[in-house]
Amino acid sequence: MKYKGIIFDLDGVLCSTDRFHFEAWKQTAEEVGAPFDETINMKLRGVSRMESLEIILSGSSKTFTDAEKERLATEKNDRYRKLLAQMSPADMPAAVRDALTALHNAGLKLAVGSSSKNAAYILEQLDANRYFDAVCDGTMIAHSKPDPEVFTKAAAMVGLAPEDCLVVEDAAAGLEAARAGGMDCAIVGTAPMPFEPTYHMQDVTKLPGTIL
Repeated sequence: MKYKGIIFDLDGVLCSTDRFHFEAWKQTAEEVGAPFDETINMKLRGVSRMESLEIILSGSSKTFTDAEKERLATEKNDRYRKLLAQMSPADMPAAVRDALTALHNAGLKLAVGSSSKNAAYILEQLDANRYFDAVCDGTMIAHSKPDPEVFTKAAAMVGLAPEDCLVVEDAAAGLEAARAGGMDCAIVGTAPMPFEPTYHMQDVTKLPGTIL
């Protein structure tokens, strides 16, 4: 096989929490008097919480201190985690679980590489930890995507060189991070990308048939 390991982004690849992010950030935008819609929400994919907040605040006429920004980010995350409590194993489709099982059975190391600091909680809600050899999330990194740190660290956690790993992403920041880390990248979904990935597919269930 071309790869020895697969590193998956979480949100938008293995499950979808877009509706929860949208609702939580929309309340933040309303509080600061900034516009917020699906187009703006798309810009937040794959970037850190504070970077996402800065994108929203750029649409406000108000100015905010660092302490106020910390408060806004914390309040958003509190709202988001309350919404995440609604998630269950049903939010990871059976076809996705089958794809992960097929990749594991083929001898590949599987890891999660997510900028989210809530990744561990989401995986727990999904009952999905058992599919992965390692999880690297926003609590373990100093730099979020498009910096490659989350992916290179995930590769190291499963004992592999970056060039032996394929990243699976749905966001432009993730694609850029994979390339910066010297990794091939499979993009799922229809979001616009800054350059062509190694593979492009409808969803993650197509991955085993593409690389095995």
